[in-house]
Amino acid sequence: MHVRTLTVAQALVRFLAAQYTERDGVRRRLISATWGIFGHGNVAGVGQALLEYADSMPYHQGRNEQAMVHAAVGYARQSNRLSAHAVTTSIGPGATNLVTGAALATVNHLPVLLLPGDTFATRPADPVLQQLEVPYAGDVSVNDCLRPVSKYFDRITRPEALVPAALAAARVLADPVETGAVTLALPQDVQAEAYDWPEEFFAERVWTVRRPRPDQAELDAAVRAVRAAARPLIVAGGGVKHSGAEDALRTFAERARIPVASTQAGKGALPYDHPCDVGGIGHTGTATADSLAATSDLVIGVGTRYTDFTTASATLFPDGVRFVNLNIAGFDAHKLGAQPLVADAREGLTALTEALDGHRTDNLSWTFSKDDWQRRTDAAYAVPDEDARPTQTQVLGVLDTLVTGDDILINAAGSLPGDLHKLWRARSSDQYHVEYGYSCMGYEIPAAIGVALAAPGRPVWALVGDGTYLMNPTEIVTAVQEGLPIKVVILQNHGYASIGGLSEAVGGEGYGTAYRHRAPDGTFTGPPLPVDLAANAASLGMRVLRARTVRDLREALDEARASTVPTCVYTETETADTVSGAPPAQAWWDVPVAETATRSSAVKAREEYDRHVTARRRHL
Repeated sequence: MHVRTLTVAQALVRFLAAQYTERDGVRRRLISATWGIFGHGNVAGVGQALLEYADSMPYHQGRNEQAMVHAAVGYARQSNRLSAHAVTTSIGPGATNLVTGAALATVNHLPVLLLPGDTFATRPADPVLQQLEVPYAGDVSVNDCLRPVSKYFDRITRPEALVPAALAAARVLADPVETGAVTLALPQDVQAEAYDWPEEFFAERVWTVRRPRPDQAELDAAVRAVRAAARPLIVAGGGVKHSGAEDALRTFAERARIPVASTQAGKGALPYDHPCDVGGIGHTGTATADSLAATSDLVIGVGTRYTDFTTASATLFPDGVRFVNLNIAGFDAHKLGAQPLVADAREGLTALTEALDGHRTDNLSWTFSKDDWQRRTDAAYAVPDEDARPTQTQVLGVLDTLVTGDDILINAAGSLPGDLHKLWRARSSDQYHVEYGYSCMGYEIPAAIGVALAAPGRPVWALVGDGTYLMNPTEIVTAVQEGLPIKVVILQNHGYASIGGLSEAVGGEGYGTAYRHRAPDGTFTGPPLPVDLAANAASLGMRVLRARTVRDLREALDEARASTVPTCVYTETETADTVSGAPPAQAWWDVPVAETATRSSAVKAREEYDRHVTARRRHL
């Protein structure tokens, strides 16, 4: 056997550079680049190895460990999970900063490889800098925080252990069912240790991304359910996009004449102007989709996890409705007492279309309702005065007039996901990029960087409120360094507007949600804080365009879209209750309210809560 003497870190980088995925005959690098912030836990190990093999493993320098994971996740999602990035950090806070990003990746089933440094395996000194001492266990480090948010976790305490661990990590990253965050914790002494590796370890290896076909008995049962339904509804989730099943969905919906509603992750699976598309579903959905859901007798879920926003906390679908769940994961296919159809989304939809053999439903009730919702969208986007301060929905409306199917919109938290899910007119399958599985504030800017790396030359927009911006603006520096012309739109509304509205609804009276000075009685009063986020973005290297009116905004967004450097458009928005805004929620969302309270706002909110709770159902 031929061997090669390398350090553990060098061997890992060489191994990763030789891993590929293949689906439908197309091969891609499994790990196409590595993000890193170096410290004493990885600078002499993985850092040196990345320098050693810079020609085969591109490196991106980050500013915040959580943000690096977000960038990697944005890249993986834009790459349909067929290519991913690795993230390396030092030990201590560098490692624990990965946890939120890892949770986001795993919740959303998006691959990312985490390579945190770890304390010494040989324990020459105990404790070492940044070591967590656990009196009852000598083998625990802060990296164990990553176990519950990782789909695979291993700690490489000896060089030879890297071989099975690296193979297991690649297998999970490429598995469409198991994929998510994968963690290989690397003790800093082991990273630098030399070992004689078999040459076969560095040979090119291709991991086939499977497209399992449905079981015939499950397919027959699903076909019977569709044929028997009078009012079927399709719910398209993110699995449609991950599978590249958009064409198969379109064909199935057209031939069977079934309307298609979409989750946040599935929005855009059909373009907004397709006759079968009825928009978002659930708490942030359209009246069209939600009314169809409330009267449906069969729901065909395709690649969806059925979160509480989708089901309106189990109040949206009627008693007696049946479910057919097409999902590559059996765990999700069995939810809501469904008839499972465990298969790849494209293969399952194709099989359903063929097996139905021209069957069509007679239900066309959504056509008028869809037109009515488009009129409500137009009203929310309408601008009666070009010289007035824009509302949030008017910002979306102006952007709507400028974009094409090439543009990609990224958002994750605040009130924007609801407005986007209700109103945004998705023109292409990958235009709408809203991370709502974990809904992580601070995701948007680093994710835009990852998306721009995966889709060079396309306009990439990160839409952020002031609260989200303050969570994680640091990767603006990375965009400037990498020369990535992302467009960041900052909507300044002086506080946590989304949670402020929720606070008002549940009896919290908006407490602690506005950015204002604190009064002696503990309330937040007075004018907004004198914080200039535009100046902050400029100080980090962005080109900044300030828009005070709708007219300014239109010009600024148009200029930003054409810009070849990272550009920020900053605007202070008007509150939606004074001028046009998004339609209110079309369905309920369960946020428990204080069962007893002295303040009248909480008492009234509890009465409203109790009224909604009675509509909750168990689908068995």
